[in-house]
Amino acid sequence: MILNTFPDLLTYGTLSPFILRVVLGFIIINLGYLKLTKEKIAWQELFETIDFHPAHFFVKVLAFIEIVGGLFYLAGAYIQLTSIIFAVLFFCEAVLDYRESELEERDLTFYIFMFTISLSLIFLGAGAFAFDLPL
Repeated sequence: MILNTFPDLLTYGTLSPFILRVVLGFIIINLGYLKLTKEKIAWQELFETIDFHPAHFFVKVLAFIEIVGGLFYLAGAYIQLTSIIFAVLFFCEAVLDYRESELEERDLTFYIFMFTISLSLIFLGAGAFAFDLPL
């Protein structure tokens, strides 16, 4: 019985979380940047719709969290803590998109995908090439 087609590739298993966290880091940094530029007004309207006031403040805070968190992902620092934060954040955005789909720029599939990657990094850890620091 063959368990894996290419068992020698399992030696490089720590590259999987590395690839996931780097790609996720770039996407999250881009999301934070978009909240400060092109999507700023749309996100302010979204926060006003769900009664988060002052909306411009919460948009900036969310953008800051995303940019800093994305940099943590790229560096491989505090990956489990960062992943917990983003798993909760993407879960909330998925629920919000499910309930009010016209308010969000992206679709539900995107948020579920980002939530799943964040959740998996909680259990996988930082992987290779990381500066994962203890708290």
